[in-house]
Amino acid sequence: MKKKRKATPAFKESLGHLRRGSTQVVKKPWGSELIWARAPKYVGKILRIKKGGRLSLQYHRWKDETIHMLSGTMDFEVSERGRMITRRLRKGEGYRIRPGTKHRMTAVSDCEVLEVSTPQLMDVVRLEDAYGRTGTRAP
Repeated sequence: MKKKRKATPAFKESLGHLRRGSTQVVKKPWGSELIWARAPKYVGKILRIKKGGRLSLQYHRWKDETIHMLSGTMDFEVSERGRMITRRLRKGEGYRIRPGTKHRMTAVSDCEVLEVSTPQLMDVVRLEDAYGRTGTRAP
């Protein structure tokens, strides 16, 4: 008998499915997210970040994500080997963000970022936020 695997706590909230050919746009203070794929094991998004837009300094408990720059330039702050560093990411470059990794994106120019992740969309721990959302899960 196969043992049933427990879902991570944030998994059940994100099992909604998009209908074939549909997308969802989520407005953010720094721009917007276009959710173009949503399935039980993954989510695909395009983050549209306005020049000067700054996402929260955050980490995820369970969410594992990979980003890929489609256009523009961003400063990507990330914790590596226990210290925060800044990487300048340009079109064609990417980065894998494992659970527990502190990170933040700041748009140097308008940019579009492809993000593919596990489906825990509400799994965000905001440590700092320029828009007053520290400690919340608000969009």
